[in-house]
Amino acid sequence: MSTEENTNQEEIQDTGNVQDGQAEVNGEEVNDTAEPTTEDLIQKEKDKYLRLFAEFENYKKRTSRERLELFKTANQDLMTVLLPVLDDFERALTHAEDDKEAEELRKGVLLIYQKLLKTLELKGLTKVEVKQGDKFDAEIHEAITQIPAPSKKLKGKVIDVTEKGYKLGEKIIRYPKVVIGQ
Repeated sequence: MSTEENTNQEEIQDTGNVQDGQAEVNGEEVNDTAEPTTEDLIQKEKDKYLRLFAEFENYKKRTSRERLELFKTANQDLMTVLLPVLDDFERALTHAEDDKEAEELRKGVLLIYQKLLKTLELKGLTKVEVKQGDKFDAEIHEAITQIPAPSKKLKGKVIDVTEKGYKLGEKIIRYPKVVIGQ
């Protein structure tokens, strides 16, 4: 046999060794069905674990954030309900100032009002400060009416505050109701 015949016969034998998707190339077996190796399986499980861990961490953060929001909104509902009570106290105090005979009653009402206000402030309630002459801002104030401005300086500015506004933390829960100059 010549060398050419030997090469042809070896090629025929090489192609004859192909079985079940496997072939031998340069003495190494090649697997067409690609069964995963142990390292691949370990890497795949590590990836699954990391993804699951990250997903769980996101879940914990989300639920704690939702829980904080729930507490804030629960406080907000309570504060919103108590604001008219504060208004009533303020009205009672202004009327009691006119009556000199009820001085002791006024002192008692003032004491209760201050205690209630202090307690609400400890829970995060603050007044929205608005004075006469402040520039009207639709994001902070609620205009209930416009009247002719007494002077040109008060045009487009707050002339009177009819109802105080309050914030809980950084969120305004009741906008101050104001009269603006036209």
